[in-house]
Amino acid sequence: MSYISGLDVFMKKTKVPHTYVIIFILILLCAVATWFVPGGQYITSDDGTVSYLEVQRAPQTWQVFSALYNGFVKQAGIIIFILVVGGAFWLLNATGAVSAGISRFISAVGSKSKLVLASIAVFFSLAGAVFGMSEETIPFVAIVVPMVTAMGYDAIVGMLIVYVAANIGFSSAFLNPFTVGVAQQMSDLPLFSGMPYRIFCWVIMTSLTVAFTLIYASRHRKEPTLSQSSGEEAIPLTLRQKWVLVVLLLTVVALIVGVTVFEWYIAEICALFLVMGIVCGAIFGFSPSKIADEFIAGAKDILSAALVVGLASGIIVILQDGHIVDSILHGMQAGLSKTGRITSLTAMYGIQNVINLLIPSATAKAAITIPIMAPFSDLVDVSRQATVLAFQFGDGFTNMITPTSGVLMAALAMAKIDYAKWAKWAWKPVLVLIVLGWLLLLPTVLMSLSGF
Repeated sequence: MSYISGLDVFMKKTKVPHTYVIIFILILLCAVATWFVPGGQYITSDDGTVSYLEVQRAPQTWQVFSALYNGFVKQAGIIIFILVVGGAFWLLNATGAVSAGISRFISAVGSKSKLVLASIAVFFSLAGAVFGMSEETIPFVAIVVPMVTAMGYDAIVGMLIVYVAANIGFSSAFLNPFTVGVAQQMSDLPLFSGMPYRIFCWVIMTSLTVAFTLIYASRHRKEPTLSQSSGEEAIPLTLRQKWVLVVLLLTVVALIVGVTVFEWYIAEICALFLVMGIVCGAIFGFSPSKIADEFIAGAKDILSAALVVGLASGIIVILQDGHIVDSILHGMQAGLSKTGRITSLTAMYGIQNVINLLIPSATAKAAITIPIMAPFSDLVDVSRQATVLAFQFGDGFTNMITPTSGVLMAALAMAKIDYAKWAKWAWKPVLVLIVLGWLLLLPTVLMSLSGF
């Protein structure tokens, strides 16, 4: 039995602890690390020079409990967002318009369901590659997952064609301002240069993601729960339900325009879906008290999953308060000084993957790592473009499994998938993506690529 297959059998047979328990264990381990890892901090001078200074360590003890509170404060925006969107979609579902609309859609799609899945996945991957769609996928998960489950697929398929697809586009982007734009600017490279190879990487990554999604969907499909192929007629839509669906469509259009044109973020998106829920309830004839009751029911339904976001943020709080995040980064970078081109690039890529488990924010990670990695790449004869590409790949793939990613936790909450179940399933695809990213990095040091 191979190592991977053996590990897979072990994972399947192992009873995974509750998600809250997993997160608290990670917080405890991080607190223990603050007692042994030297304290350190990167300082950026006025001329942009980044230097590392040793600082006094701050061992964490009882702070593991205050970190839970601070984690909630740190992620309050996303937690509120989850509760509001959950309440809004509960109101939407209470009208029955979504179920009826999905039923009619499935009847119209018929045998073309795979084409629909592929098209949605490509759209979200492109959105991630062009304007860095990330947090904006959360409400789309809430829309798409009920649709695919009604088509006979499981919730993971909904996550694959929305969240995972957008994350793949984000990781292999060619116009993403939050990764390519920021990293190239910090590396003194022309903005969005080296695009042909990045587009090639995006096509490869997206094609494999779509292929994997379709294979997984085919193997896990059950009988559709609405408008079965046995000839049952689709659920009819009332006039009020039609108007509710119009409001939903206008909301999606407003979301896309708001994000791409007006640079909306969580506050604006939260307000948009709150209005959507209230308007849909009013159209369906709900009284103000009924709207309030349904909204609260939806918030209650998703509360447990929303709490995970705040709890997981406590991991970062402990590492930051213990002054060891920069120390860990500095220690990993120190081992790169006497390595060859391929080994150096591989090590930089590995560092970005590890750091991403601790700092999921692309912009924050770029600010810490790129000013150090870019000059170092000159010393080991690795192009700065390759360094930026290693940052892109390293920034994205582990976001799909790390509990410190608020976006992942929120998307799982919308899909009603337990994190422990997701992690148990997702570790192999993430490992494959990491290896594929490394293979796509090799041509940047072995071949003469345009812009690299």
